[in-house]
Amino acid sequence: MRELVFALEYEPGCNRVADTLADHPEARIRSLSLHATPERLWRVDHATGDPDALAAIEDAFITADYYADCLATGDCGAVQTTQVLEHAADTLVLYSYWERTLDCASVPHIALEHLGTGVLFETRHEGRHYTWRLIHSGEGDVGAFFDELEAAVGDCAQMEMLRTAEAKPTGSEPADGAGGLPPEQDAALRAAVEHGYYESPRAVDVGDLAEHLEVPRSTLTYRLRRAEEQLAKRYVADGPGASDPSQLL
Repeated sequence: MRELVFALEYEPGCNRVADTLADHPEARIRSLSLHATPERLWRVDHATGDPDALAAIEDAFITADYYADCLATGDCGAVQTTQVLEHAADTLVLYSYWERTLDCASVPHIALEHLGTGVLFETRHEGRHYTWRLIHSGEGDVGAFFDELEAAVGDCAQMEMLRTAEAKPTGSEPADGAGGLPPEQDAALRAAVEHGYYESPRAVDVGDLAEHLEVPRSTLTYRLRRAEEQLAKRYVADGPGASDPSQLL
């Protein structure tokens, strides 16, 4: 099995969910389940954020003119249904069902065409940064998949390859960079340290650092958060006192 990880960085006005998340930078959406056939797609998504963010995310999914994951730039005539499974103070769970038309395009359907059946999908959406993780047999045509995806995305998003390798368990990271971080996260973290981003007071803000690295601000923010998340989890799991609860008292 092969793992394929890439990200779409949406331009303003091209994806209503991305616009909503950009307005609420602390909100997150991740897929709990995502399945597709050539004609249909259904998925369950888990969103976190403050009440205003969750209300805006729910509205973006339910009242949009076309399905959020459709890569068409306008109403493609597809039949879509989104239902709220849970809406608490800081959690929103949505079920979406989509019957596509000939004018529709999406990452899962393009993947089915070029990577074959049995593809597993995992997504993570933060701001305008939409990360896809695909697990596939490795027998398909990855180049043709990206060529068609790039054509479908057009000018609406920048596409970035993050990783292609043998599949690893969800949550694991390849030991490519220092500390086992993926290369792009390792580079972002090193640059942040070298330029004083973690000093107090900070010597550089995330906008200036992103400009220096020539990446979108939201991309750099995403990479730093993911790197910090992995390092924090590793510290708690492996650090002093991890096996002795009395150390926490």
